[in-house]
Amino acid sequence: MTFKRITRPIILGIVGDSASGKSTIAEGIAGILGSERVVSICTDDYHKFDRAERAKRGITALDPAANHIDILEQHIQLLRDGQPILKPIYNHDSGTFSQCQYVEPREYIILEGLMGYATRDMRDCYDVKLFLEPDEDLRIKWKLQRDTKVRGYSEDRVSEIIAKRATDSHNYIQPQRTFADMVVTFYPPETDQSETGAHLNVRHTLRPTLPHPDLTPVLDAAKKGFRLELARDIDGKPVDVLDIHGDISDKRAKAVEDLLWNLIPEAQHLRENVGEYLDAENHTAHSHPLALSELLITYHMVKAALGHHAI
Repeated sequence: MTFKRITRPIILGIVGDSASGKSTIAEGIAGILGSERVVSICTDDYHKFDRAERAKRGITALDPAANHIDILEQHIQLLRDGQPILKPIYNHDSGTFSQCQYVEPREYIILEGLMGYATRDMRDCYDVKLFLEPDEDLRIKWKLQRDTKVRGYSEDRVSEIIAKRATDSHNYIQPQRTFADMVVTFYPPETDQSETGAHLNVRHTLRPTLPHPDLTPVLDAAKKGFRLELARDIDGKPVDVLDIHGDISDKRAKAVEDLLWNLIPEAQHLRENVGEYLDAENHTAHSHPLALSELLITYHMVKAALGHHAI
């Protein structure tokens, strides 16, 4: 089959609740593709109100009414068409807005945030749609870790925010899962429910909306550490489910990574940066399941650029 390379920017969407790992995944994929070829945009920059105003109005950042959904939709369409945008900037540390930024599209565009799939016109702009859905207890631990050590909140304040946002998360964030091509779920192993980092397992729910790669060679190389099976998603529809175990050995992980790199020889990459994240002490660490997840997602970005996803 002959494929025609796509000349417009290829767009990846990453949506998930607060502290679900969106920025970590986005940075990892940008590192694989090459930072000079990627522009990353946080859709949270399109909040309509600053933190103080949201508190005054009794509205959370997860509510579409608290976001400029129409402007975000317009900007995604402009970027897809190769046009620049003047993007707002929301400062998560201060809860205020900074000076707007002039952004020109590049070969690859990553949009990550809370409201990326809020409208049909917006969703139609993406080539690959990802939804991050970590185990809920794990997500809360990640949020406590980030917001106390990076953003300066107290634990009580973070717990208060989580409770306040629970209803909006259910009403506005979770429904966007329906539109994803891939749902990625990090979760602790049964033998260690306290695990929050390198040895987490990860489950990929692969929907038939994308032509996923033949993973037979990967499964043969891994032997232990991988499991692929046909299952039913929460909506009852058939999906492939790929589990990557957090205890996969360095040797097996390296063999699988090499096979995945061979699937995307067109990618410009920085191998040493794949699978990096900030641990509980805010230090850079490495995770094999994270690295392999980033490679699988990047596979779809590169193949989309080559026209493999065109219909």
